Amino acid sequence: MKSDFHRLLAEYPLETLLQTIPTGLFLVDTDFQVVYWNTEAERITGYSSAEAVGRHCSFLEGIPCKDKCGLYAEDTEKPVIGINCSVQHKDGRTIQLTKNVDLLRNKTGTVIGGIEAFVDISRLKQLENSLRSEVEDRTRELELEKAALHSVLDGMVDPVYICDAEFRITFINRALRDIYGDITGQVCHRALHNSSLVCEDCPITDVLSGGVEFRERELENTGKIYEIVHSPFPMAQNPTHKLGVFRDITERKAAERRLQQANGELDAFVSTVSHDLRSPLTPLIGFAELLEERSVDQLDEIGREALSEIKKTATRMKALLEDLLTLARVGQLKNPVQKVDVTRVAEDVMLELADKVIERQAKVDISPLPNVRIPESLLTDLFRNLLANALKYAAVEDPRIEISGESFPGRVRYRVVDHGPGIARDEMAEVFEPFRRGSSSRAHQGSGIGLATVAKIARVYEGSAWVEETPGGGATFVVELARND
Repeated sequence: MKSDFHRLLAEYPLETLLQTIPTGLFLVDTDFQVVYWNTEAERITGYSSAEAVGRHCSFLEGIPCKDKCGLYAEDTEKPVIGINCSVQHKDGRTIQLTKNVDLLRNKTGTVIGGIEAFVDISRLKQLENSLRSEVEDRTRELELEKAALHSVLDGMVDPVYICDAEFRITFINRALRDIYGDITGQVCHRALHNSSLVCEDCPITDVLSGGVEFRERELENTGKIYEIVHSPFPMAQNPTHKLGVFRDITERKAAERRLQQANGELDAFVSTVSHDLRSPLTPLIGFAELLEERSVDQLDEIGREALSEIKKTATRMKALLEDLLTLARVGQLKNPVQKVDVTRVAEDVMLELADKVIERQAKVDISPLPNVRIPESLLTDLFRNLLANALKYAAVEDPRIEISGESFPGRVRYRVVDHGPGIARDEMAEVFEPFRRGSSSRAHQGSGIGLATVAKIARVYEGSAWVEETPGGGATFVVELARND
């Protein structure tokens, strides 16, 4: 039994179906005379059904149809699907088509005509040609940019290479070619470092994500040390290659080693001299105190003043040597495994200097401080020098001192703020130099080593120390250190 749908389909006129489909359609007899022309064919070609029916289909000036029509050719298998061709619109325009062609047969199988169904792809072809032109233009521009970049890279003194995500070298400049020969096409770890395995610290993943990475390597072919700057290439949102630029830092590394050796020798010398000189000072101070206790009545005023001066000078000398020893040992201590409670260290220093805090009637406020993996003894030296400095110069009228800290990505920063007379701008850079003291310090005793020790601790731990003006008056000492997590 047929369904309602099938009955409706059988009753629905074929003519109505053909006139409503969104495809141009026409039929021809065996003499190529048009016998049917639907509405979409009218829209595409501009010819009405009345103008087309009864005419030879060649009036459309079809290409390649007018040269050779294969509709009835026995050597052409039917149906023919997806033919690209063009016809002449009524207004003279050329229309690009894609069409399907098949034969019409009667019940006995005899060919009685042909059918063509076609779609206008003129707009699509225009867009395709425009896009192709843009792609060709952009490709040409990129090739010119690439050639210009390669010319620039080729003229560089620093060796340069470019490799893809598979570590395959796609370009080397003249400087690198002079060292290795033509290694284009080889994998970088084998060609540059003679290794069958990818380098353990290979930065290509980070670089292809848009990052810039730095590595230090020694090239066996040269015996020199290079800093290799790895950056994305091209510099776009989705880089596909890595650009490596070699900077020769052999001399710089040698200078660093010489400087480290010289600093080590200097620190050792200072440590030895300070220790050797400090040893006789202890009995010297002891004998001065003994004379002061037992024989002061036997001395006249000049003698008593001389004895007092001997004692003071020896005491200052001992303090100076102890400060020099502290300065010399910075950088010689190993970092602790666990982070140090820096807030507790600052509080312990405040208790250590309690007599001076009471003497100045100071109010010391310590906020929670970020922790770091730095030897506790060095942190103690750092805060001892900063707090002692603040207590020494804090204003009598407003002896407030604030110690605070904050964390940044990879960094920590500590601040010690006082509200004293401050430091002249032209002296701010000098107060961290050994034996250099500001003009406001002349009324106070000191070795001139304390802030130099603070600055050295900061340098050793990849940071820096500086001083700023406190709003409203005073000095704010800032120390920034690497987190060293």
